[in-house]
Amino acid sequence: MEKQSTYQIGRKGEDLAAEFLENLGYHILTRNYIHNKKEIDIIARDYNEVVFVEVKERATEQFGMPYEAVNKKKQQRIISVADNYIRRYNIDLEARFDIISITVNPTSPPKIVHIKNAFTPSVW
Repeated sequence: MEKQSTYQIGRKGEDLAAEFLENLGYHILTRNYIHNKKEIDIIARDYNEVVFVEVKERATEQFGMPYEAVNKKKQQRIISVADNYIRRYNIDLEARFDIISITVNPTSPPKIVHIKNAFTPSVW
């Protein structure tokens, strides 16, 4: 069996996350939005909110939960890209930052943890 690239694994995780959100009634606005070489995995609408979603997938929880990889530096990058998206498309909705954490084990269904309001922009 051919080994999958990190990109392929990440893409599968994003596909699972997008399907998960759609099943909850979210409307996916865009995926893999890039600004200044920084990316947001999924941008969706949930009622009156625009939701910026970071997806983290791991094969095991041996080294911690996938969502634990979204540190302050990563959060600041996401916030920066979200700001660009909001300004570029003149979005007049409340913004929310979520994380979808996926653990994929070949012997069981994927474990999906959705953390709403996982972080908020800091006021300087």
